[in-house]
Amino acid sequence: MLVNEPDFNRLKQRIHYYVYTKKLRNIRRGIYVKDNYSPEELACKIYSPAYISLEYVLQKAGILFQYSSQITLVSYLHRIIDVDSHTLNYRKIKNEILYNAAGIIMHDNGMNMATPERAFLDTLYLNKEFYFDSMNSLNKELVNKLLSLYKSKQLYKRVQYLLENA
Repeated sequence: MLVNEPDFNRLKQRIHYYVYTKKLRNIRRGIYVKDNYSPEELACKIYSPAYISLEYVLQKAGILFQYSSQITLVSYLHRIIDVDSHTLNYRKIKNEILYNAAGIIMHDNGMNMATPERAFLDTLYLNKEFYFDSMNSLNKELVNKLLSLYKSKQLYKRVQYLLENA
């Protein structure tokens, strides 16, 4: 689609040429990137729809202190794949939650990232027991507003307990 080449064999030859001349990198079978690619953007595009969430966002927001190099995403399937030097961890979630854009920042380049509040709720929804190092940076009003997306009484109780005891 990028090079507007309708002939599949010619397209394969072109891609092979670009890899040979080092204008493209083949980081995984069928996945080609330029040298300055964004791993987060790539992660959102491999299995779409997907958005970056869970531990990755919580770590960036200072809610989790333990470092992990994994990029964690929420998607329609569960997969853990290694691409280049990055581990991409896709976690499956219900379609009603996945397709709701509330609390997700959508960038022009196709990268979608959850807000810390949405990542907090995704994490609690997918993991019944989870420890958070610091919840001071969470907007509690936004957490309560996003809570209705999940339609779970157990999640509501866990969130209320954690927010009261934070």
